[in-house]
Amino acid sequence: MSNAFAGAGLTRWFPQRLKPLVPLVLGFMLFNALVRLGLLAFNGQWSLVLPWRLLPILGIGALFDLGVATFFLPPLGWLLLAWPARRTRGLRWTLLALLLPLCVLAVFVAASEFTFWNEFASRFNFIAVDYLVYTNEVLGNIRESYNMPLLLSAVGAVALTLWVLLMRRLSRPQLWSDFALSWRRRAVAALALAAAPVLAYVSLDARYKEFSEDAQANELAGNGYFDFWHAFWHNEIDYERFYSTVPDAQAAATLSRTLGSPSAANPFDRDVEHQRPEKRLNVVLVSVESLSASFLGSFGNQEGLTPHLDRLAKDGLLFTRLYATGTRTVRGLEALSLSVPPTPGHSIVKRPDNGDLFTVGEVFKSKGYEPLYIYGGYGYFDNMNAFFGGNGYTVIDRTALKADEIHFENIWGVADEDLFSLTLRELDARAAAKKPFFAHVMTTSNHRPYTYPAGRIDIPSKTGREGGVKYTDWAIGDFIERARQKPWFDDTVFVIVADHTHNGRGRQELPPDNYHIPMVIYAPKHVAPGRVESIASQIDVAPTLLGLLNFSYHSRFFGQDILREGQTHQRALLANYQTVGLYEEGRVVELKPGARSRVVDAESGQEIAQDDALSRRLRDEAIAYYQVPAKAYRKGELRLSAMPLH
Repeated sequence: MSNAFAGAGLTRWFPQRLKPLVPLVLGFMLFNALVRLGLLAFNGQWSLVLPWRLLPILGIGALFDLGVATFFLPPLGWLLLAWPARRTRGLRWTLLALLLPLCVLAVFVAASEFTFWNEFASRFNFIAVDYLVYTNEVLGNIRESYNMPLLLSAVGAVALTLWVLLMRRLSRPQLWSDFALSWRRRAVAALALAAAPVLAYVSLDARYKEFSEDAQANELAGNGYFDFWHAFWHNEIDYERFYSTVPDAQAAATLSRTLGSPSAANPFDRDVEHQRPEKRLNVVLVSVESLSASFLGSFGNQEGLTPHLDRLAKDGLLFTRLYATGTRTVRGLEALSLSVPPTPGHSIVKRPDNGDLFTVGEVFKSKGYEPLYIYGGYGYFDNMNAFFGGNGYTVIDRTALKADEIHFENIWGVADEDLFSLTLRELDARAAAKKPFFAHVMTTSNHRPYTYPAGRIDIPSKTGREGGVKYTDWAIGDFIERARQKPWFDDTVFVIVADHTHNGRGRQELPPDNYHIPMVIYAPKHVAPGRVESIASQIDVAPTLLGLLNFSYHSRFFGQDILREGQTHQRALLANYQTVGLYEEGRVVELKPGARSRVVDAESGQEIAQDDALSRRLRDEAIAYYQVPAKAYRKGELRLSAMPLH
């Protein structure tokens, strides 16, 4: 090897000290090529072995493998460069000691890829990232599905074999000769090692592996490490690839009938018209952190945690059967602003390139309003600043408050009372400028560690969720009373709705009770008290609010006006990351990766046969609700720039 390098004149730019890295890189690439071939054999699609199909898989795969290898090399290379030249024996054993855990990691990742491929026929994607969220469930599933002692023993044996092979390769004397190297050349080599992963990061693109119409060939060309981190940063999963689908025309027609749209091609693209005059009222939408309906006395709670909300519910319009779309704040923000079903993966709020979308704020903006997003924490959290700012909202977060304006704060943000003080200040400014406003306000106090200013309620701070709920209720009541003194109060509609509940899964994947949230619309001069008992979804909030104002507009919402269409078509859309579903007519349709689906009784959770007429209809409707928006978002059809001119 030394003679080959010298003969090629490569020692001028590749120091002898770094030559032990060569067998490591080649070994890593060879090992990953074997994993690729193993997955191909495991898949059993032998047509991919044809040379003109196999060579691109291995070639593109080698490119990804090399790029990933550059992230492991710098620490090892710097060790080689810094070690004293006369003590290469100690260096060799130190390097081998470091390689043992790396071999275990490589084999463990390979084994994980096989188990993942066994279930999803794919390299790592967002589902693999999601496994980090539900670690307990995933480990339980693995323990029940595989012989863990045997699997771990095999991982250990293969890792040890790989380590022994590398040890034999690294024992060659020519790799450890002529270690003399000036410090200047060492510094240059160290910088080159540092630059290698940066170059790989900017050069590699996930689209390189999309070279074929065969999805399995494309997947094999990938690299597990790269695909995992790409999925981690991009936070989405392809619905059409991993979930049950129907022909696009059928899905569009189903959703067109469901939404009452005249367009079978784009069922979400329709005109909403009201004959009555528009009500030019201000709107304040408060999305409350983790507020389950079960906390309110209006829903039977006897603990007295929400006296102010219960009073608003009595004096306002209470929606008694509204359901959140997900289990996280970003899902609630997505549903309330975009009126879009919770497609698999992360919320659109956290996905890249999520600006210029059709939002409820855009409808208000088209009517001359200023849409505001006001948050008590730092808006960079969960990508809120980027999402709302990129979609036409004026974003205001805790940075707008001076130190003496903050009575209390914790890791999540300022106390809700300070958030509402900020809100009142901003709304006063808009009212003084005689400009109508739509303000979406997001609270934070009802969140662990449940801390808040002393003396506000009879439950001490940091004693549990009940205190968080009661303090938030107090802050909302205080906000309404302070707003009542404002000249703009009588011409303002207040909407109080939860972002999600305090729990998610139960005995079922998607238990409706665990998604049950309250919503109150309060405007004493304009909205009569009452109760709306219709089953509805969080994605219906925006169309319902716009309907109350008699706004006519061109819509790209997937939700419906609960007070109009929602009276006859009662349904809710639910999701918990991987599983998405539809709750309608006492049944829940669950759609899962691997094109799996089932229908369960909403109350008991017992599985129901999917072959009766009702289950088939609900399953088709559920698929349409997710297949159509997933494809529309991917193709950019939900962007303002894609809207037809009117």
